[in-house]
Amino acid sequence: MGISMATGRSVDIAINHDPDAIAMHKANHPTTKHYCENVWDVDPKEACGDKPVALAWFSPDCTHFSRAKGGKPVDKNIRGLAWVTLRWAYMVRPRVIMLENVPEIRTWGPLGVNNRPIKERMGETFEGFIQALTSGLPKTHPAFGEMCSTLGIDSNSEMAQALEKGLGYDVEYRILRSCDYGAPTTRTRFYLVARCDGRKIVWAEPTRAPKDSEEVRIGEKLPYRTAAECIDWSIPAKSIFEREKPLAENTLRRIAKGIQKFVVENPEPFIISDDNDGDMVAPTLIQYHSEQNDSEVRGQKLSEPIMTVDTNPRYALSCAYIMKNYAGGYTGSGSAADKPLSTISCSGAHHAEVQAFLVKYFSTGIAKSVNEPLDTITTKDRFAVVTIHGEDYIITDIKMRMLQPRELFNAQGFPKDYIIDKDDRGKPYPKSKQVARCGNAVTPPVPAALVRANLPEMCERKDC
Repeated sequence: MGISMATGRSVDIAINHDPDAIAMHKANHPTTKHYCENVWDVDPKEACGDKPVALAWFSPDCTHFSRAKGGKPVDKNIRGLAWVTLRWAYMVRPRVIMLENVPEIRTWGPLGVNNRPIKERMGETFEGFIQALTSGLPKTHPAFGEMCSTLGIDSNSEMAQALEKGLGYDVEYRILRSCDYGAPTTRTRFYLVARCDGRKIVWAEPTRAPKDSEEVRIGEKLPYRTAAECIDWSIPAKSIFEREKPLAENTLRRIAKGIQKFVVENPEPFIISDDNDGDMVAPTLIQYHSEQNDSEVRGQKLSEPIMTVDTNPRYALSCAYIMKNYAGGYTGSGSAADKPLSTISCSGAHHAEVQAFLVKYFSTGIAKSVNEPLDTITTKDRFAVVTIHGEDYIITDIKMRMLQPRELFNAQGFPKDYIIDKDDRGKPYPKSKQVARCGNAVTPPVPAALVRANLPEMCERKDC
């Protein structure tokens, strides 16, 4: 999508072995020639014909480089998918090549007998990959044999000889954060740019920075887009206390800890008011990780870019509904969750200082400070937030819902009109597949910026 954002048209060719990925891409790019095949089964020359190739983009599977894999055995074939870049570089010689992956691809090296990376040789294969693309990969290099084996070529073939001499590309790579280029996510990825036309590789300058940075203060950059921008506030959330199937105890603890950390202990909590007699909502985001310790707080403020979105729907929106406490005589209904909420504010001032603490609240009126991991939230009237601008507020309800696919695509920086709920034939596209496609996608603003910087002649709009 990022290439299309920059050039104003769809790419000519798209290759993916996953029919679900191809279906979503077809729905949004019907003029593209799609190959639902293993990338190794596509002949570059046949696919491109006699047409010159200006740009080839590669995003090989990153799961067996990612830190999320931990110490588990990895698959050599999946780790070797990046070698296909050399096949296309040799056979159709794209003027510019771009490759995206996780930062850990730089540790790409051989595996031991247990299919785990050999620590002493980390980065060895990556170095060989870069050498083949640039000045040449000698046959004596440990990665030469793996390269030939993966590419399916004889070590004395014409392609092998060309790779031994080097394909003559200039190559640079960097680690870039999506939020620096206008996507409301902190997703951090490795980007490689290679070109063989003698022109200089250009790295697009970041256009965004933290809201309290000097660059933003003097107007050089725009502030980061935030998680709050991604959320559809009209979608109702369900009370955590009124569920047929109660939430797990650890989930309740995480909700409580998130409220304590991002609302109670935060001097500038993200508060939304619906102007209904002062009723307010204090939302936070929490993450689900089945392996995480229940004492951890895996969440974030909504006033910052969302953390990395992956292929699992791990984000939930938790909303603490609070109201003023008028000596127990307040009868307001609280903030409605099924209608759009108005201006972000905190008693009318978004950046006003707020001092609050969480107390355990009982019908006897006895309040007990909680300065340690909170108890499990068990009933609707047990917790209260007090002392906001000198006024007491109590939590009347806590509601939670999972973030929806459209909100996750918003967080990745996709256009709001990007089709995610049906395929090219109009057949409904399940939510689970929508989320998986979102987690696997490249955040569009970054490739858009790189394409504009390196191929400006192909971009219809330089400011889009």
